[in-house]
Amino acid sequence: MDDDILTLVKGIIPPLTSKKHKGQDGIIGIIGGCQEYTGAPYFAAISALKVGADLSHIFCTRDAATVIKSYSPELIVHPVLDSPDAVEETEKWLPRLHSLVVGPGLGRDDALLKTAMEVIEKTKARDIPIVIDADGLWLVAQQPSVIQGYQKGIVTPNFMEFTRLYEALHHGPMDTNDRQRSAMQLSVAMGNITVVLKGEQDLITDGTKVILCGVEGSGRRCGGQGDLLSGSLGVLSHWAFAIPAGMFQSVNPAVVAAFGACSLTRQCNRQAFHQRGRATTTSDMIQEIGSAFKKLFEN
Repeated sequence: MDDDILTLVKGIIPPLTSKKHKGQDGIIGIIGGCQEYTGAPYFAAISALKVGADLSHIFCTRDAATVIKSYSPELIVHPVLDSPDAVEETEKWLPRLHSLVVGPGLGRDDALLKTAMEVIEKTKARDIPIVIDADGLWLVAQQPSVIQGYQKGIVTPNFMEFTRLYEALHHGPMDTNDRQRSAMQLSVAMGNITVVLKGEQDLITDGTKVILCGVEGSGRRCGGQGDLLSGSLGVLSHWAFAIPAGMFQSVNPAVVAAFGACSLTRQCNRQAFHQRGRATTTSDMIQEIGSAFKKLFEN
């Protein structure tokens, strides 16, 4: 692990004190959740809470809302994404949010993607960090300009999603033998936003340099752990951008946040696998967030 960037991650974590009021440590919004996919937005939102956000809001379709609410009373669920005034209903909450995660369980319905795109534009206008994952990355591959050049934007593709993004931006195949170079090229093509290429080692780059996160995880790759990453990154990106810029010297705050979220996800995977082996699921990993966070960042 890169000790220097780990020190920076520790430096963005707000202290726990009784002097704060609810909301000061982060109110996170999740855009996603439709009839077919209700687990992903739940995983992202509950992970954000367990990392340390005070509130998590999910903006989903009407038929997904009751299902998501049944998973946990901790989450605030808005059944608005497929309503005629979806953008307006979501936009009115933006002044309260500190970051937005777009994509978990969003699906690829054209109307929902159009709504997500418009909400991203409204969020950019408020200078709020935006994490894009899952079906949000499908949207970016179709419309790269939606996040291109936005310095508080972070995309978190797996290899297949990365390949789709790369080919959309470069109009040709990438060199699969040099993923670090390809990741930097994609970031530059997208206006130097932060790219997190998930894999055996997570590659994190803003187009100027690549940072590798090789915290030991496990061989278990269950669906949903990318949602744990995106939810935790929503919180950490808020914390990182809330720090005075001088603290980071030449390191991009989004890169610091991404390293923290990748490290945490891997540590949760490792701890859950140690207890449950092949039977490990993302729900097991989420139960490890508290102890993994303490082990990595508070010891």
